[in-house]
Amino acid sequence: MFAKAFRVKSNTAIKGSDRRKLRADVTTAFPTLGTDQVSELVPGKEELNIVKLYAYKGDAVTVYVSGGNPILFELEKNLYPTVYTLWSYPDLLPTFTTWPLVLEKLVGGADLMLPGLVMSPAGLPQVQKGDLCAISLVGNRLSLTLVSGFLLLRAPVAIGVAAMSTAEMLTSGLKGRGFSVLHTYQDHLWRSGNKSSPPSIAPLALDSADLSEEKGSVQVDSTLQGDMRHMILEGEEENGEAHQACEEKSPSEAPEDTSTGAMNQDSTDSKTLQEQMDELLQQCFLHALKCRVKKADLPLLTSTFLGSHMFSCCPEGRQLDIRKSSYKKLSKFLQQMQQEQIIQVKELSKGVESIVAVDWKHPRITSFVIPEPSPSSQTIQEGSREQPYHPPDIKPLYCVPASMTLLFQESGHKKGSFLEGSEVRTIIINYAKKNDLVDADNKNLVKLDPILCDCILEKNEQHTVMKLPWDSLLTRCLEKLQPAYQVTFPGQEPIVKKGKICPIDITLAQRASNKKVTVVRNLEAYGLDPYSVAAILQQRCQASTTVTPAPGAKDSLQVQIQGNQVHHLGWLLLEVYQLPRKHIQGLEKAPKPGKKK
Repeated sequence: MFAKAFRVKSNTAIKGSDRRKLRADVTTAFPTLGTDQVSELVPGKEELNIVKLYAYKGDAVTVYVSGGNPILFELEKNLYPTVYTLWSYPDLLPTFTTWPLVLEKLVGGADLMLPGLVMSPAGLPQVQKGDLCAISLVGNRLSLTLVSGFLLLRAPVAIGVAAMSTAEMLTSGLKGRGFSVLHTYQDHLWRSGNKSSPPSIAPLALDSADLSEEKGSVQVDSTLQGDMRHMILEGEEENGEAHQACEEKSPSEAPEDTSTGAMNQDSTDSKTLQEQMDELLQQCFLHALKCRVKKADLPLLTSTFLGSHMFSCCPEGRQLDIRKSSYKKLSKFLQQMQQEQIIQVKELSKGVESIVAVDWKHPRITSFVIPEPSPSSQTIQEGSREQPYHPPDIKPLYCVPASMTLLFQESGHKKGSFLEGSEVRTIIINYAKKNDLVDADNKNLVKLDPILCDCILEKNEQHTVMKLPWDSLLTRCLEKLQPAYQVTFPGQEPIVKKGKICPIDITLAQRASNKKVTVVRNLEAYGLDPYSVAAILQQRCQASTTVTPAPGAKDSLQVQIQGNQVHHLGWLLLEVYQLPRKHIQGLEKAPKPGKKK
């Protein structure tokens, strides 16, 4: 249900009466929860929001959010827990177990088929058709990691509805569709929370007989893991098969790729610098798609793809510079990759392109072999290899309107032409000198001809103002031109837009129980990924963060952090990302340090 991005209709704080009704509904839906547990799940005074949204298939869903995490969702008057809730109450639902390889299919929107179930020594949980169930993984719920005679457990990773009873499952020989999956770890509903991983839960004590039986069963079941790659799940054709893991390589491909690599190494010296850069560019492109980009990351800004994924895939000791390749620009290279049907690129907002689809089954991706890292780079953490964010170069421009066309047509500029301030000054000075408008008695004054009068004077000044000083003339001309700006990201062609660039906007908002939250918008205009910013702030502030669609702005996201975190945002934007202060709005709202006693 949440395999693709959803659309938020509203996000409001819950009322006291609705909070009490929700507690009653939770008690009815999950009778195993005690009164204290219900009060803990639906707190009385802490912030609790109701988010109404539409899933990608059009289903209207109500989500209850507490502490920045979705805890419950309601569909057709039925209440369901999220994985965040199951991690706090792992025994809330009967739990079935499957293989880790299956999780990737479930996240993509597939249902769980019965051949994918793993039988424990105790058998399958007893459920009826339509019962709500939790799904965990081998090596997760049934891990054999022993701690002082206990069996270490982990939390569930998916929630589904049983398509048949346990008796019918056994009668069918564990064939057919077993569960309709509604929500999984790593789907878009999970991503709307703090995106934490399944935690460890309380160990389960086992006696010696159960332990020996458990060990034997898992040893037998482990032989089945090789067959799991051939399992076909319902919905696979509709949702597409997820891309292969980085470390997986076909045995038949290895010898061929090794020989090819040796041939390429021998011919490297004979290649020009441009050919070597083309080869490096394609290597980083395929490496990033195969290892770093996931289906859940789409749509992905092309600037984010370059800065956060392709640069980090560059081999140690080499530097990726698109300008030295035959493509010269990232957009031209991505267009070529789109023609080869590897990716699909769209302009979701004006002037900003995003990768909206990837064909992970494409032969170029499947046959690509991940280069072996050098011994020195193996000791470096993945995050430290990523090249730092480079702020874009933002340049103010001026656009020629229809009312100023006559003044600029002599210099070869038409309506809609974009000019820098220095170009405007040069054109005005040349125009005045060419038409002998400089006052002979005072070189600091310029006589106004009919064209200048029409372009820069107000109606009440047409017959009264005959001359203007140079600085006044230039200032008036700049004021009459339409404002515009140019943004240039590293390795990309400049983006020119009319108007003034919106600054990164930091605001403080009030939520339920008089709690403050910090909201930051317009990050995408500066090439920043809201999800990456939220993850950094979550660690830096030790506070809950959420990423939601920005109200009133199409295809734009906002990051929300609990509490007044403006000073942390200032540190991140000014010191880490090196953005100019003039492009950040709201830094003065940082909390003032308290007086020392």
